[in-house]
Amino acid sequence: MSKRHEGDRGEAAERKGVFSRLRLTSLRLRLVVVFALVALTAAVSASGIAYWLNREAVLTRAQDAVLRDFQQEMQNRAGALPEHPSQDELQHTAGQMANSSQRFSVLLVATDASGKTVYGSSGGLNGFSLQEVPTSLRTAVDRQQKLTGANKSPYHLYWQRIVEDGTPYLVAGTRVIGGGPTGYMLKSLEPEAKDLNSLAWSLGIATGLALIGAALLAQAAATTVLKPVQRLGVAARRLGEGKLDTRLRVSGTDELADLSRTFNKAAEALEKRVADMAARDEASRRFVADMSHELRTPLTAITAVTEVLEEELEAESGGIDPMVEPAVRLVVSETRRLNNLVENLMEVTRFDAGTARLVLDDVDVADQITACIDARAWLDAVDLDAERGIHARLDPRRLDVILANLIGNALKHGGSPVRVSVRETDSEVVIQVRDHGPGIPEEVLPHVFDRFYKASASRPRSEGSGLGLSIAQENAHIHGGGITAANSEEGGAVFTLRLPRDASELARQEEQSREQARGETKGREQEGDAR
Repeated sequence: MSKRHEGDRGEAAERKGVFSRLRLTSLRLRLVVVFALVALTAAVSASGIAYWLNREAVLTRAQDAVLRDFQQEMQNRAGALPEHPSQDELQHTAGQMANSSQRFSVLLVATDASGKTVYGSSGGLNGFSLQEVPTSLRTAVDRQQKLTGANKSPYHLYWQRIVEDGTPYLVAGTRVIGGGPTGYMLKSLEPEAKDLNSLAWSLGIATGLALIGAALLAQAAATTVLKPVQRLGVAARRLGEGKLDTRLRVSGTDELADLSRTFNKAAEALEKRVADMAARDEASRRFVADMSHELRTPLTAITAVTEVLEEELEAESGGIDPMVEPAVRLVVSETRRLNNLVENLMEVTRFDAGTARLVLDDVDVADQITACIDARAWLDAVDLDAERGIHARLDPRRLDVILANLIGNALKHGGSPVRVSVRETDSEVVIQVRDHGPGIPEEVLPHVFDRFYKASASRPRSEGSGLGLSIAQENAHIHGGGITAANSEEGGAVFTLRLPRDASELARQEEQSREQARGETKGREQEGDAR
């Protein structure tokens, strides 16, 4: 493999690791996000309130100072003008008023002695003009108020904030009490706007820093809180993998420490319970195996006797008393049944103990099925649909056991003819066994491969032991395949056997697994001896 391909694989593995960590830390991310959102909401709210309060304070302070100065200038300088001043007098007075401490533009409006409206602006002809004053403000300034006990002046000072070309301004106007010119003032609020922009930037930076601080705090809190949870998750996975000696280190007295103690107690109870169940299971398997071995010795002798009795039954000389013949036939039949049961029990114990092994060979599937049918004299009752040349690497003996059980079960409980068909794919061989009987009841289908299960509870004694289909399924599994049972739409039951074309790789993997299990068992035994 080239270095570039190795680098691509490394990058892919790294990306996969990153995504895995993201999945593992999803709770951490949510906690950080919640902290950040809370901090952001609090910081934005506080900054918004602070900005609004400071804005109002800055604008109100600047506005009050300007309006107070303008009103004072109107009383002192504009009030000193004659009732009908000339334009030069208005111009001169407007210039003096603009030179006050607040430095605003002034526009004075009055009527001269001839009744003509004259204007005086602090900026000359190109200065502050009446068109720059909002109409609503001019209307309010010119409106004469009714004199009451609470209102002792017919005219008042009015002001308004406007924006021209992006620059904020304060516009105000009033009339001289007792007769005289009307004055308008224009003051730029750009310095205050710059101060407020600086304040907004400062509050924004503070909000960002608060957000970063909240994220760091959330990260620290998440690490503190979730680290025990992560350890608990790792311990739970180890426990699920069968490492029942897994325990958590407990420190502290908080809820997480209580959770760790509870986990340790649960793991200890589970380990004890599994050990007891394993011991009982081992004792049960040993009992069945020992019983089967012990039965074989007397069964061998009984089988020899029954063979002699069977020969006497078949002899033409009539060596058996006709009154005893039914009993002899029953003994022969039950002995044969008992012998098959013992053989099946021994096979089951080998599967349970994990000592069953495959003896693989190249098998022509059609030839193997033909041999199975011929050996049991089923040629007239079985219809075979299989092409020769379909080869697979399987255990011939175990395949024969599977086929004998499936075909024998179909002949016994189904109806003739039994049809056996074979097809192949790139990776497996599929064998179907179909009968023409009534089919399998729906409530029985999930249990057909259970040990000692019989469909009819009213007939607990039958020729079969209830182990045949279970043993067939175990033999299929040891090859890496399986068997399924179903009912055909055309009537009858259909058993489908799927086996890999080559079971060698599975056999090697199982052998490695057994070696590893033996190594782990030996390691635990040595560790126990060291303790």
